[in-house]
Amino acid sequence: MSAPVIEISGVKKVYRMGTTEVFALRGVDLTVNPGELLAVMGSSGSGKSTLMNILGCLDVPTAGSYVLDGIRVDGMSRNDLADLRNRKLGFVFQGFNLLPRTSAVENVELPLLYDRTGRWKNTRELAAEALRRVGLGERLEHQPSELSGGQQQRVAIARALVTQPTLLLADEPTGNLDSKTSVEVMALFQALNEQGITVIIVTHEPDIAQYAHRVIDVRDGRILKDHAVDAPRRAADDVLAMDIEPDAVGTGATKEAA
Repeated sequence: MSAPVIEISGVKKVYRMGTTEVFALRGVDLTVNPGELLAVMGSSGSGKSTLMNILGCLDVPTAGSYVLDGIRVDGMSRNDLADLRNRKLGFVFQGFNLLPRTSAVENVELPLLYDRTGRWKNTRELAAEALRRVGLGERLEHQPSELSGGQQQRVAIARALVTQPTLLLADEPTGNLDSKTSVEVMALFQALNEQGITVIIVTHEPDIAQYAHRVIDVRDGRILKDHAVDAPRRAADDVLAMDIEPDAVGTGATKEAA
């Protein structure tokens, strides 16, 4: 069996406000293996966003250990964490976080330009290929204002994929989308997962978690429940049931997004 993508043990996160201590995480243990599609669920204040930030190397634990793809993360400097994020992680956020007066292909190209290793050549073509991979090969030069919400999220997913990350982290990726477009985006995540990409999705929506292979419930800074889903829903089937036209990835796209 391949080594885990994520191994965290005894992870705690304490925020200090004067003399007050706020425990966001209270000793979390978690292992994620290559090729998993995992949903992390929890209400506001449960600790799920703190957990996501630590997994994404955007924050560091107060205590405990974290190994990402065989690399010990806890104790790294800020610069080393930034390099690790660029090499190993892809991020998708609820708000898309696209530069407004920049084309789709330029938005996707940005992580390649920030890489300090010099490993990426022909960055524009790599960005274009990532957009084609998510069904937006005809929208390369469109700015965000010229794209629907679903298309903007596809651009964000292409940007997350362009560096060929070990792990894709999505924080409420359907939070700004209508129900049909949400299913379309989940179909895309499932298709990418079937291609071998490990995906973790943070969500508070049970309708979104039902597409994952494994669901973790977080409450009061602890993992309350960690269970496999026996028969995850197939988002592509739901897309077809909604009478959405197939797109280039074979996952479905609304007529507006086609």
